[in-house]
Amino acid sequence: MASTEIPRQAMEGARAVPLAGHVGFDSMPDQLVNKSVNHGFCFNILCVGETGLGKSTLMDTLFNTKFEGEPTQHNQPGVTLKSNTYELEESNVRLKLTVVNTVGFGDQINKEDSYKPIVEFIDAQSEAFLQEELKIKRTLHSYHDTRIHACLYFIAPTGHSLKSLDLVTMKKLDSKVNIIPIIAKSDAISKSELAKFKIKITSELVRQRIYQFPTDDESVAEINSSMNSHLPFAVVGSTEEVKIGNKMVKARQYPWGTVQVENENHCDFVKLREMLIRVNMEDLREQTHTRHYELYRRCKLEEMGFKDTDPDSKPFSLQETYEAKRNEFMGELQKKEEEMRQMFVQRVKEKEAELKEAEKELHEKFDRLKKLHQDEKKKLEEKKKSLDDELNMFKQKKTAAELLQNQAQQAGGSTTLKRDKEKKNLGLL
Repeated sequence: MASTEIPRQAMEGARAVPLAGHVGFDSMPDQLVNKSVNHGFCFNILCVGETGLGKSTLMDTLFNTKFEGEPTQHNQPGVTLKSNTYELEESNVRLKLTVVNTVGFGDQINKEDSYKPIVEFIDAQSEAFLQEELKIKRTLHSYHDTRIHACLYFIAPTGHSLKSLDLVTMKKLDSKVNIIPIIAKSDAISKSELAKFKIKITSELVRQRIYQFPTDDESVAEINSSMNSHLPFAVVGSTEEVKIGNKMVKARQYPWGTVQVENENHCDFVKLREMLIRVNMEDLREQTHTRHYELYRRCKLEEMGFKDTDPDSKPFSLQETYEAKRNEFMGELQKKEEEMRQMFVQRVKEKEAELKEAEKELHEKFDRLKKLHQDEKKKLEEKKKSLDDELNMFKQKKTAAELLQNQAQQAGGSTTLKRDKEKKNLGLL
């Protein structure tokens, strides 16, 4: 039978008209489902929490499989994020699941900057998606979207209150990702302590923008409203199966008893799985795109100079934005070029002045050295003349002395001959 009912609320600007017979566009939901199933889905989970809180075990329990991974030690020098992607299939529905674990979170003595690698990682995934969107030739239909859809924040079961590290980290993350707080290893404290702990955490999380399960859809409004009151979920994870009665169940065995993972009287694991995977997975994906990513995209585009309206509140086209940004950039470039030219000219002048000053100093030094050389030369010449005069005088004195000596020797010889002659004459007598 053909539907002739006119929708109660027509689209703005459109006129509602009745149909005279069946057209067939009521099959659009089925077409959308078939296309989505054929294409597959992706879901990315970020697990934030201190080492040893059972993050890997809970992921294995949630998806009923064994993901690869080795236990992390408590001696990590800093926080690093390790991402692993898996292909899962259930009833012909394919899911590309990415699990990101914060390795070394909370292990350092100084935990002041522990949140920074997490924020940087989330922003990097949004930036990668934005860059893909801005490409001229986009491949979004085959692009592997790595944006974080849900952040499971693991709270240590201290029974007291949230740690400063938890409060600071959630405050930094609440505008970037959908945070779902959970109390890990909730079997470590008693039920009465757990109830008080939940109340304490809830009061501390009032100022944080924690993800709330949507209540605007009538089909899930009741269950989501009820589950919002149970946050944070107190969970226990285990992949070991224990026989309880006539069936095998996932549980953790202790000397004092057995904790059944899927028993709602023991923990909130079933509630978490129901809300995270079976009811609100698509809403988490949608919130990531329409809220967190849009906020990141808007801030980035505003930083780049893009805007929707001009100062007169008129629509601003992309071309106009590009031209305005280009003109602004060219103006800044010319301004910087002129500044650099002026700076270059100024430095050249300063260098020329320095060189001239250095040249002047060199000339003055040369003149001083030249004058000093001339003075030294003159002194040496005077000294040489003095020495020459002394030498000549010495030679003259030497010659005179030799002459006197010769004369004395000659005189002495004549006297000796005269005496000898006189002696000889006397002997003859």
